[in-house]
Amino acid sequence: MRIFEASYYWLDLLIGYGFPVGLIALYAFKKIPAKILKLFGLGALIGLTWEVPIFVLSARTSMPVIVWVRELPAHYLVFMIGHTLWDGAIFLVGALLAGVVGKKRFLQGFQWGELAVLAAWGQVTALLVELSSVTNRAWVYVEGYWWNPTFARVGDYPLTLLMQVVWFVAPVVFYLAAIRLMPQDAPKSISV
Repeated sequence: MRIFEASYYWLDLLIGYGFPVGLIALYAFKKIPAKILKLFGLGALIGLTWEVPIFVLSARTSMPVIVWVRELPAHYLVFMIGHTLWDGAIFLVGALLAGVVGKKRFLQGFQWGELAVLAAWGQVTALLVELSSVTNRAWVYVEGYWWNPTFARVGDYPLTLLMQVVWFVAPVVFYLAAIRLMPQDAPKSISV
């Protein structure tokens, strides 16, 4: 089921770099408020905390976190930045989903429902991203590290726990920071 294998890396980059371009265009045409860009930026900054170590360790040391099944068509830093932008997009979509279920005004104070949506979204997307990569023979997490145990296998490739843990903790950090970042006049939900 390697549907996009030949173009996987290019689609990865297109979406990663295209998402912020689309957001900036929407903002320029006054279709979204600046707070959407701030939430995206916050998510991308948080994503840097794991993307930099993963990519640098994997490309520059003898202790890689991931290995590329097929050679990258561009420098690993291009992909590191693209994945950081992906993280910003994932956080932003999660925030928009959380805004739909929020009972009070969106991100105007701690709400378990909003946090639960963000955490669930993080878990689902972390698993989907890893599944998409291993089924398209792009990159795979290295198994055998005590801090990144394998919890399932897809064919010859492991699915590991590291990013599930990261995407359990990171939405909490994002949510708490987003509550402080959002102005007090934020709408009940944010729609594009």
